[in-house]
Amino acid sequence: MTVPARPALNHFIPHYIASILADETTLNDDSATDDPQRLWSKKYVREMESLLGKPACRQLAIYTLPDDFLLSVIVPIYNENGTVSAVVERLHQTGLPMEIILVDDGSTDGTAEALDEFQSVEGIQVCHHPSNRGKGAAIRTGIDMATGQVIVIQDADQEYDPNDFRALLQPLLDGDADVVYGTRYGHCDRQLSPWWHQMVNHGISLFASIGIGIRLSDVETCYKMSKREHFTAIADQLCESRFGIEIELTARWVRNGLTFTERPIRYHHRWYDEGKKIGWKDGISALRCIVKYGFLRR
Repeated sequence: MTVPARPALNHFIPHYIASILADETTLNDDSATDDPQRLWSKKYVREMESLLGKPACRQLAIYTLPDDFLLSVIVPIYNENGTVSAVVERLHQTGLPMEIILVDDGSTDGTAEALDEFQSVEGIQVCHHPSNRGKGAAIRTGIDMATGQVIVIQDADQEYDPNDFRALLQPLLDGDADVVYGTRYGHCDRQLSPWWHQMVNHGISLFASIGIGIRLSDVETCYKMSKREHFTAIADQLCESRFGIEIELTARWVRNGLTFTERPIRYHHRWYDEGKKIGWKDGISALRCIVKYGFLRR
């Protein structure tokens, strides 16, 4: 089933306003900007609750993390030599305690060599597929490697902003949902996609909602977050090796009776001359997967 997420101020006001509020008590503290982990500390949350009040902090997604919390970020990668290092840096800048799982899916543009530079970096795991097997296969590999309490999928092309993890993680930690999807169509601070891109995604999401039995505005979103136990519970059942994994994951979680919610995210559309890989054949495959895993419940 789907439950509506509580309205959050940082979903409706520009994100820079939330940042200004969050920095109010750190104007004279240079370490605040140098250490993003401070924004997750209990001391910082207490300061903000004292300044703004607990209800406002909840709306702005300012909260503490459980002790020993670890987020596993699975990054499927295929020919992203020009962007993957920047994505890793953006992940680190969130300040979240995380392990980054980089799965190279048979890249041929020098990405594999670029990833080898991260082999000795603490908190980063690197895995190489000898040949291109697809996004779904890379995600399955990442699930097997993950050790954190929560898993999220992150593309390596800079279309998605890891700073949105703060809003996505909140319903899981509060027990309001089992699965959180970041929707690109939630009227958040985002670049507008071409009309055909939005039309195709809305059409697929509508068809998936009918076939799978859950109303989602963006079933094809990269940002799918849930507890590791929910990923591992269906890992052995996953069959789709390419972009069909988006539909199959959703359908299998729905069948397991998990509760879903969506949170608006920022999105920067990438064009095909910039390396975007999903195409019309993947749209046809998505329809096939909706019929197979939704209507036919395979």
